[in-house]
Amino acid sequence: MKRIIIASTSTLHSGSYLEYLLPELEKHFEGIDTLTFIPYARPSGISHDDYTAKVRETFSKINIHVEGIHEYENPREAINQAKALFTGGGNTFLLVKQLYQNELITTIQQKVLSGTPYLGTSAGSNICGLTMETTNDMPIVYPPSFKTFGFVPFNLNPHYLDPIPNSTHMGETRETRIAEFHAFNTQPVVGLREGSWLEVLGNTITLKGSLSARLFEQGKTPIEIPTNSDLSHLK
Repeated sequence: MKRIIIASTSTLHSGSYLEYLLPELEKHFEGIDTLTFIPYARPSGISHDDYTAKVRETFSKINIHVEGIHEYENPREAINQAKALFTGGGNTFLLVKQLYQNELITTIQQKVLSGTPYLGTSAGSNICGLTMETTNDMPIVYPPSFKTFGFVPFNLNPHYLDPIPNSTHMGETRETRIAEFHAFNTQPVVGLREGSWLEVLGNTITLKGSLSARLFEQGKTPIEIPTNSDLSHLK
């Protein structure tokens, strides 16, 4: 049974890393003493070691030891041995390129589908959808495919931002960009606002957190999805 948390972000304004999610993570990783972290997205170019150290410090608060996948000689073996998995945020293009480069897409899919708990934040959440094509990131590298894990039957847009009323900004809004995506693609897109997450238990997908999400479907007017809504019907 799938056990997944897909979080829009790792850090809320004025909060520390994963602080807002820690109570939920204690339940999600109950009985787990070691977690394997995938630091490939490297926010701001941080090293794999420094990123893993940051995650290790946070998870020590709930008595979970963190090992970085880069610390293993064989990344696939690291996944196969993992008791739990966490993919952090950063650049989704870089993350996906390295997952393909290390032949980890199928290995992680099989591991998570078999019941290993997974946490994703930001880029690590983006890859839980059907493709990474609704990321907010710049294409700094070129992955061999935009296809990702497909743990949920739609696409995700973490860090979703609403248009600002009376703004003088004349560029595209996030809603406009998702409409452009739907000019060529049919799958729904769920815009996750900061502090919201999806909880996936088996085939049940539930919106969690205090904020609503924005649902975009091809050819339809976007709608608000209240917190605690069941999104399992989307496809």
